Amino acid sequence: MLALTELGQRLRQERESKGLSLEDLQKLTKIQKRYLLGIEEGNYEVMPGKFYVRAFIKQYCEAIGLDTDTIFEEYKSDIPSTQTEDMPQQLSRVRSRKEIPQHTKGVSKAYDYLPTVLVVAGVVVVGIIIWVIAQNIVSDKNKEQANQEAPNSEVQQSNTQEETNETTAKNDNSNSEDEQSAADKKEQEKEKAEKEKAAKEKAEKEKAEKEKKDSGKQEYKEVQKTGRSATYALSGTDAFNLEVTSTQADTWLDVKNGKGNAFFSSILKKGETKEFDLTKETEARVNIGYSPGVELKVNGKAVDLPFDSSKQVRQVVTIQYQPAEAQ
Repeated sequence: MLALTELGQRLRQERESKGLSLEDLQKLTKIQKRYLLGIEEGNYEVMPGKFYVRAFIKQYCEAIGLDTDTIFEEYKSDIPSTQTEDMPQQLSRVRSRKEIPQHTKGVSKAYDYLPTVLVVAGVVVVGIIIWVIAQNIVSDKNKEQANQEAPNSEVQQSNTQEETNETTAKNDNSNSEDEQSAADKKEQEKEKAEKEKAAKEKAEKEKAEKEKKDSGKQEYKEVQKTGRSATYALSGTDAFNLEVTSTQADTWLDVKNGKGNAFFSSILKKGETKEFDLTKETEARVNIGYSPGVELKVNGKAVDLPFDSSKQVRQVVTIQYQPAEAQ
């Protein structure tokens, strides 16, 4: 920063004593702030021309209430003397009011503002030109960008439509495959159920035919009775199938072979039926805890219990089996 001249220091002190900032002084004088600062610092090189120096100093002094003639005389060493020679007579405001005719005071005052008006007008014109050029550049860029984006937008829209069509087709194919898979699965389950039903019917038919065949020559006769136990002999058949059903109440049931190996030893609930294939055994022992309502079947044929259930609740039935082939 330049050192303040005596004139600049005096002007600054007067301005600050009036409570004015450079911005305030700029509004009063219409002189740009940088020129006012240049006057205070003695930096006259920032002025738009040498002939403006004295005019600006004069306006500065008038704005803060200092006598211009006194200031120019007192600080003439700080003010370039050459400025007066260069400055046009019509722009000079250095002359005292005594030298200016009364009828020209209004014109002289108007000329005081002419430099500022010209500078401001020049700045405004330059600003308008720059703004117009900038608007044209922005407009051209927008048009170019719009022209570039238009094909891209069409391509993007086309790609989006193709992706949508592909997605729709995939969904349709997926739905179709799911429906076909569900139909195939349902058909397979149906075929499986039909096969199982046919196999069950066939097995039941074969079993019934075998039981019918065996029942024609099957013999089931009492061998002996003692206490609550009875022994029966089963012959004339190649199968030994035993069914035990409890129809009235839960009962204890114990079924073992002749060697004492248990096939069942637990509670037989009401309405429950247990089947035993004893074809490979030579003897079976059936221990019934609650005989009322218990039914026995040998190879599908009902056989009577050895004792009256109302008199003998617990009964033990032993069946000795001799296959027809061994006879």
